[in-house]
Amino acid sequence: MLEPVSPLFDLLGRVAVLTGGAGLLGRQFARTLLLAGARVVIADIDGAAAATEAAAAVDAAGGEAMAWEVDVRSQEDVAAMMDATISRWGRLDILINNAAIDPKANGETGNALAGGFEDFPLSSWQQSIDVNLTGAFICAQAAGRAMTLAGRGVIVNISSTYGLVAPDQRLYQRDGEEQQRAFKPASYAVTKAAVAHLTRYLASYWGQAGIRVNTLTPHGIFDGHDEQFTRRFNSRTPLGRMARPNEMNGPLLFLVSDASSYMTGANLVVDGGWTVW
Repeated sequence: MLEPVSPLFDLLGRVAVLTGGAGLLGRQFARTLLLAGARVVIADIDGAAAATEAAAAVDAAGGEAMAWEVDVRSQEDVAAMMDATISRWGRLDILINNAAIDPKANGETGNALAGGFEDFPLSSWQQSIDVNLTGAFICAQAAGRAMTLAGRGVIVNISSTYGLVAPDQRLYQRDGEEQQRAFKPASYAVTKAAVAHLTRYLASYWGQAGIRVNTLTPHGIFDGHDEQFTRRFNSRTPLGRMARPNEMNGPLLFLVSDASSYMTGANLVVDGGWTVW
C-alpha cells in the first residue's frame, strides 16, 4: 500500500522557535507551523505587543503559541527564551532564524534604503552584522545545545538572493532621478551570504548529532511596493511578478518536516527565477 504524502509534512507534537515572528514572513511562517500541528514560540524584538498580537492570531486559529520579546543579539535573552520553551513544552524541535534588518523599498518609515557605499555608516554595517549574522549564530548555538541532548532537531536559516548575487541597484533608482540616491546596502547582502555559509558549517558540524540545518532563500516578497519598483522588478524576473507572502510557506514546511529528512546543508532558492539570469 502506498504511504500517503501528508504525514511527511505533519509537525504534530513538535515545538518550534521562530525569530522575527511578528514580521511579514514571520506571521506567515507561524500560521504554517500551526496548521501543520506544531506549537510555536513567536519571538520578536518589536515589543511584547507585536509578538503577542501575532501569537494571538495563531491561537485564534486553534493552535498553541507563546509570544516572547527577544533581542537576538543578547545571549541572555536567547537563553531565557530557549529555557522558557523547554520549560513549557518539554522539548525543542525546530528553530527558524528569520529575524533580520532588511532595508525596504516599500516606504516603511525607519527602514529606508541606504545612500551610497562610500558614505555608508559603520554603525549601520555593524548593526546588520549583529542582528542578521550574530543573532543567527547565538540562536543556533542555544538551540543546538538542547537539540544535541535530544539527538534530533531542525534549523532553517532565512537568507536572500542578495546573498547569492549582488543587488540590482537599478531597481532603487527613481524615474527622472539624475543621480541615484537610494541603494540596497552592502551590509544586507554580505550578512545574508554569511548566513548561508553558517548553514553549511552547522550542517557538517551537527550531522552526526541528528540535527539538520538548511537555508531558505526567498526574494521579492510584495509588501506595498510602489509602482516604479514593482514594474522594474517584474521586468527583471522570469515569472514576471513579485512573490506573494504565502508562497514561502510550502518551502518552509518542506524544510522543517520529515519531507526533507535526507537534506542538510542545502540552500532552497525560491525566487521566481531571479538568479537564473
